[in-house]
Amino acid sequence: MKLLLLISSVGVASAFVDRAFPFSSRQQKIMMSSEVENAPSSSASDVIEINPKEAVKVFGRLAEKYIMLDSSAGMCCYSACTDCEYRLPEGGYRMADQSAARPKWIPSYDLRAANGKEHISKWNSELFTEDGSATLNKQEFVSRLTEMAYAPPLGGPFVGKTAAELQDTLVAERFFDALADGKEKITKNRMSVRIKQLSGGEEGMTWKSFQSSLNLQ
Repeated sequence: MKLLLLISSVGVASAFVDRAFPFSSRQQKIMMSSEVENAPSSSASDVIEINPKEAVKVFGRLAEKYIMLDSSAGMCCYSACTDCEYRLPEGGYRMADQSAARPKWIPSYDLRAANGKEHISKWNSELFTEDGSATLNKQEFVSRLTEMAYAPPLGGPFVGKTAAELQDTLVAERFFDALADGKEKITKNRMSVRIKQLSGGEEGMTWKSFQSSLNLQ
């Protein structure tokens, strides 16, 4: 009689557990695994890892040693005028232009000319046609960028010129996406505007802002 009561109690307890926890831990693990496999895949920006050296290969094709930091090209008279738009808050003056020993900036402008100076950005002359009416889709952008000459830039891991062949186009594609910002094509104007936005309002994009545009840490 006691044995029957014990079996009955075990049966009741088992039924309660089945109702409260309808799946065993092993069954739950299998279900979770199945749910993960069938879940929508993450976006490319979340799951794709970028090799910093591959990013340098792209940056070194677009970056330049010279940049015009002042759209007036140094027209300030440097007379300490109180309302001078070229003066810095601490009292100095904005540099009209700047040079570096190695490529350091991707200029935000396509062309800048004033005060007897002129600078055509490398990306303007090599990515777009001379008539200024060209638009580039991703394939065209990547193809033309791949053909651009490379020089070891300032910033990022060092990549020599002999090792800079661009075989993996992932970084170039990601940079196009950052510039296009949801559009299928880019123009000179759009590229100019986006470079300035991505560089935090600066006149040129440095390695730091370039890698940030790729979500590269």
